[in-house]
Amino acid sequence: MKKFTKLALVSSIALTTNAMAMQAMDDTALSATTGQDGLSIGIGISKIEIEKLLIHDNDGLVSDGAKAAVAPVLDANGNVVTPGTPAVLGSLGGTNKAAAIVIKGNGISGDANEKHGIVIGANYDNNGAYLLTSRNLADLVIDSDAGTSGTGGAFINVAAQVSGLDIKIGEIGVSASNAENTSTTSIRRGNDDKNYNAILSGLTLKTGKMDANIQLGAAPQGAMVKLNTKMIGGLEIKNLGILDNSTKGKAVGSVNVGGNPTAVTTKEAGEIFIESIKIADADSKDLTLNQDIQVFNDAYVGGGTTLGKAAHIRIVSNDTGAKDQYIKGIHLGSRTAASIGDMEVQGLQTYYSTSQGSYTKGAVITISGH
Repeated sequence: MKKFTKLALVSSIALTTNAMAMQAMDDTALSATTGQDGLSIGIGISKIEIEKLLIHDNDGLVSDGAKAAVAPVLDANGNVVTPGTPAVLGSLGGTNKAAAIVIKGNGISGDANEKHGIVIGANYDNNGAYLLTSRNLADLVIDSDAGTSGTGGAFINVAAQVSGLDIKIGEIGVSASNAENTSTTSIRRGNDDKNYNAILSGLTLKTGKMDANIQLGAAPQGAMVKLNTKMIGGLEIKNLGILDNSTKGKAVGSVNVGGNPTAVTTKEAGEIFIESIKIADADSKDLTLNQDIQVFNDAYVGGGTTLGKAAHIRIVSNDTGAKDQYIKGIHLGSRTAASIGDMEVQGLQTYYSTSQGSYTKGAVITISGH
């Protein structure tokens, strides 16, 4: 399915820039903004629950043997190295029929995600150490500025401070999409529950405090969104389960029962289950973030009519030093299987290249539709 990474990106931006608050901004916090033109906002929502989230891919995967368009390959200066040509796909099982990525409740009685695919609240760990001083989950300061002609002119600047979040995600799967709704009483489209396969059994994300700066209109800071902050307490991913439905109901051997060979068959999908993944700066508990997020429209070769690169979102992670990761409780086959132990990665550093043979510390991620 295409757009899975887009879903992750859009969700993360939405959670950090439209975050919630435990209480309205109090008089003390408001008084700190007086004497300065502009707008300060404390958002007073304590929890968000989403029953089901669906991302529909309306044309599915191209059918077997069909040709898929391949964009031209460009060099670092935007020159065409290889022109775009159709590529004949092999047997991938595509049907050109609409399907959807589905995030829904996991059905586990008493669990926070029993009936809701996404539940978002404050990270109350460590006696509130990961919350803003204002006790808001997000404080926004908004200013308008005339800018300069050299940097594109006027713009709006939004400085956002975000408390730590506790994000619980239920089961994630893929399902056939229902037909688009033409009803006059509802806009729901939904999915075909009879044609559904789970992919992830769920996960929990815990974040620390962080800052972001957003510019709309001109962006003299060089990107629409800039993250340049230290996430107090680092990032933790908990209870991550990856499912393999190809092994559900499959025979894995045979035993002799009463003199007759009897198949030994699975009842549920196989699962790789990880109890916890912690990410922080090398030899630290906190995580430094320095990202530029830009949104690009279609780009054309030499300003002409040949599409060189389709519209996309680009995330550049600048050098913030090496990272440590600690992966706790790796279970293979099912979450109740014996753990093979923990895994630790020290000093992980990534690089990207702007030209052949050059290496810059950081990473570049590009997200777009087909």
